[in-house]
Amino acid sequence: MTTQQTIELFDKYVIANYGRLPRVMVKGEGAYLWDADGNKILDMFPGWAVSGIGHCHPKVVEAVRKQVGELIHIDNTFYSEPQGVLAKLLSERAFGGKCFFCNSGAEANEAALKLSRLYTAKEKYKFITAEGSFHGRTFATVTATAQPKYHEGFLPLLPGFSYIPFNDIDALKAVFTDEVAAVMVEPIQGEGGINVATAEFLQAIRQLCDEKGAVMILDEVQTGIGRTGKWFGYQHFDVEPDIITMAKALGGGVAIGAMMAKAEIASCLKPGKHASTFGGNCLACAAGVATIEAIEQDHLLQHAAEIGRYAQEKLRSLKGKHAIIDHVRGIGLMIGIQLTSPGAAIVGKCLEKGLRINCTHDTVIRFMPPMVVTKVQIDQAVEIFDSVLSES
Repeated sequence: MTTQQTIELFDKYVIANYGRLPRVMVKGEGAYLWDADGNKILDMFPGWAVSGIGHCHPKVVEAVRKQVGELIHIDNTFYSEPQGVLAKLLSERAFGGKCFFCNSGAEANEAALKLSRLYTAKEKYKFITAEGSFHGRTFATVTATAQPKYHEGFLPLLPGFSYIPFNDIDALKAVFTDEVAAVMVEPIQGEGGINVATAEFLQAIRQLCDEKGAVMILDEVQTGIGRTGKWFGYQHFDVEPDIITMAKALGGGVAIGAMMAKAEIASCLKPGKHASTFGGNCLACAAGVATIEAIEQDHLLQHAAEIGRYAQEKLRSLKGKHAIIDHVRGIGLMIGIQLTSPGAAIVGKCLEKGLRINCTHDTVIRFMPPMVVTKVQIDQAVEIFDSVLSES
């Protein structure tokens, strides 16, 4: 099919709830995409941060092909080896918790909110989240998302949520009543503009949760599975949460989400309390196992840390040349370029030149390459970005 024929199919049969670029993608490999017209694109925002180890990593492809020929799905009435193995691998790389599997970050966060209510006393029903956060699109997680633009058209939302400025300890203390069941924040806000938490803020959450008998939930949907140079973002901050959620990069491109909770909290999630029909299916879990193995065999944690520093240095070097760049922030390969004016047009011009990046919060360019990215590819991406800024 031609590009136009595919677009016409979408126009007629697919709900237009996404602002789509007029490209039809047909192939991905590592840090590159190809569209139906044969254009090769350097992808520095692969799959909305889903393809964390690059498009179609050979190890994931091999694992998925093998699993498809054996057993794609079995319901959770039964045990399956891939789910058990993946849970073990994740637990060993975090704080030793137990896992619940689902299909997305929103589902993982929904499960975390429900579990925190089950674990805490019945009178505890309130939640605290941070302004600029993004936690999902279900009713509970869109309520937790403290950005009014995502609430439009859906009011009234669920009761019991309080929003505080990110990294504001005084505001946290002011709303932290005895009725709070949990605090949920991202170690680095992704959709909110690559805003990095302070260690003091996360440690204050930990302390107050301990004092008040509340649960500390860290949304690691974007920060988890190696992007920051560690398995999970919280590992940069000398703090241990009660629950973490993950998705995006976990399946190497295959849809999967997970919630991990400390054993004493996880024990509250008994049969009948929560479930996911497709959660933990054999195919997704086999992909998750292969993703973790690929990260370790290819030493991608260390690479993400090192290449992330290199990329940030290259991007910061453009600040003196382009007044539109205010500053660059982030950890590892989770990088935000703060602009002084809107960046949507820049993203479009970069794509025309063969570079995919993203703009969030109107003035923040998200530069989040796959963990397999090379210095040569970083140089190419920065060169294209530089040229577009020079022409703007």
